[in-house]
Amino acid sequence: MDRMKPLRRALSVVLMSVLLAACGTPRAPDAAVEPSPRSPAAATPSPTPSDVPTASPTATPVPIAENPPPLALEVVASGFDAPINIAVTPDGWLLVNERPGRIIAVDPGSGETSVALDLTDRVLGRGELGLLGLALHPDWRENGRAFVHYSDRNGGTVLSELNALTTTPPVFDPSSEQVLLQEPQPFANHNGGQLAFGPDGHLYLGLGDGGSAGDPAGNGQNPQTLLGAILRLDVSQPGSYAIPADNPFADDPAGRAEVLLFGLRNPWRFSFDPATGQLWIADVGQNAYEEVDRVDPVADAGANLGWNVMEASHCFTDPACSSEGLLLPVAEYGRDLGCSITGDHVYRGRAIPNLTGWYVAGDYCRGLLFGVRSDTTGEVTVPRVLLETGAAISAFGEGPDGELYLANLNAGTIYRIVGG
Repeated sequence: MDRMKPLRRALSVVLMSVLLAACGTPRAPDAAVEPSPRSPAAATPSPTPSDVPTASPTATPVPIAENPPPLALEVVASGFDAPINIAVTPDGWLLVNERPGRIIAVDPGSGETSVALDLTDRVLGRGELGLLGLALHPDWRENGRAFVHYSDRNGGTVLSELNALTTTPPVFDPSSEQVLLQEPQPFANHNGGQLAFGPDGHLYLGLGDGGSAGDPAGNGQNPQTLLGAILRLDVSQPGSYAIPADNPFADDPAGRAEVLLFGLRNPWRFSFDPATGQLWIADVGQNAYEEVDRVDPVADAGANLGWNVMEASHCFTDPACSSEGLLLPVAEYGRDLGCSITGDHVYRGRAIPNLTGWYVAGDYCRGLLFGVRSDTTGEVTVPRVLLETGAAISAFGEGPDGELYLANLNAGTIYRIVGG
């Protein structure tokens, strides 16, 4: 999510210190712009798909700078109603999920917007509920298939498939919805959110532990439930999903066949590093620690990430707990830096060279932008503070050229991350 370079605007955003469930609703979106058959406008020429770097997951990453550069934010578009997710089309359109149930297409060059999808008649959008995730099929240009994750009117999880009416600009047909998966939610928080396609072409879905405090049902440590887990689904056939044969519990009754990873509290956002294929997960903590997990989706399939035995790398309720058999995070931070982590992408763009290879995340409560070296090893590290944004950071997005975007939920604004 990026490209071109419009004029920078100074930021003046109030520092927010409340959790996502307690947020107020920002002002209504700007009036929709009539769709026109064009690619996004740009202040400078936007890269065509053939110009975009397409690093293979097996490529050798470039060296990582010891110190990341100064960063800044520039406004791309504003007037959104609680933006909580940013996806992108191959030709550069930003697709912004609004919590109440709309997806807004954004031309990142001009800032013009149009309504791409309206599901407000079937979405419960408040607190941590809403239109949580969007992923476009890898063959989006050819088949126009898209997948959404939302909270239904009863607060349950829904994974659905939709078809596009047009792809440039994107417009989806709400009547084409086919529900693929439904999962009841015991509480109104910790619903997860992210949908993403992995390098293997399968669809990954993150679900939280079902909510309340401390995971009272023990869902995080129970691979026989879909809650507190990352799911991996084969959606090669329209209108349904199948279980990939190499899923860790595909033939093992010890866990649900859809589950790839378990032991998560609330994996609100995750992403794949396009240069290495590694899966990076920002898991929201309970009372003391926020965590960043780095997972090899092949070698670590079936891994237990620890919740609720541990919160990040610390024992949660039993001070004598054991971390044996658990996959611990690569980074964590405490309440001195924030209270709700929002992930996340490893930067692979060209506009900010010294940021290459740094994993970028933020904190919703403090508005801090963090960096973690993607090659970090050894002891659990504390993320480097890169920028004090003053924003209620609810989502990140990555453009086809590797540049990064950020959503401010309370201000209803989308920014591009640029060099300072």
